[in-house]
Amino acid sequence: MNKDEILEQLKSVDTPTITNAVATYPNDHYSLAFYIPLTENCYTDNTIKCMYPEMGATVGYAVTCVYGLPDPNYSGVTFMDVIDALEASPKPSILVFEQRFPDEISSKVGLSGENMTAAMIAMGCVGAISNGPSRDIDAIRPMNFQYMLGGVSAGHGAMAVHAVNVPVSVGGMDVAPGEIIHMDENGACKFPSDKLEMVHENVEKIRSSDSDRVEKLLNAKSAAEIRAIFGGHSYSCLLYTSDAADE
Repeated sequence: MNKDEILEQLKSVDTPTITNAVATYPNDHYSLAFYIPLTENCYTDNTIKCMYPEMGATVGYAVTCVYGLPDPNYSGVTFMDVIDALEASPKPSILVFEQRFPDEISSKVGLSGENMTAAMIAMGCVGAISNGPSRDIDAIRPMNFQYMLGGVSAGHGAMAVHAVNVPVSVGGMDVAPGEIIHMDENGACKFPSDKLEMVHENVEKIRSSDSDRVEKLLNAKSAAEIRAIFGGHSYSCLLYTSDAADE
């Protein structure tokens, strides 16, 4: 299976399962333990909301940029440089744009509307994540383009691109250009693109294990049965490798 096929398959997986594979259970056999989950900022927090949950999961390679107020002493990059970066990126891509506006206006900069979105789609971009608001939500809905945002605002004032393809931090998640982003209504998670095959393999193991366990839990008749299904572990340190759930 090539990388394009794997990315397509990962669209059938929810983001919490991806997070479980890369970080959530770092002592577990099925977790790749790329990150310490609560300190290494590998997934988004509850400040980021999914605009189109009906779309399901969106997966792609990160392209990043930073937006803020115009600087009269600097005009080195523009939105066209973002478009160039999206064109050069592996496909599909996801734009992760950090908004660095003053606190007093940060909630009113509806940065990316239907025109910017249409241009991004033309370059193979399938979604975007931002710590700030966007707009034109109804106009973008038919475009089949996912947004994960800090909110929605009807307008914006002057704004400028400050940097393209630099490390950014959005909604509690630190992202470097080229990392894989997986996102759905639960939030977003990232992992290194060179670990794609490993993540896919372990995700399939987790899905199988979870499916079997949930079926047994739904049919349990006592607390003792539930304890046995969890293999003697408390839920907070549940190990996917426990075979006790199969007993």
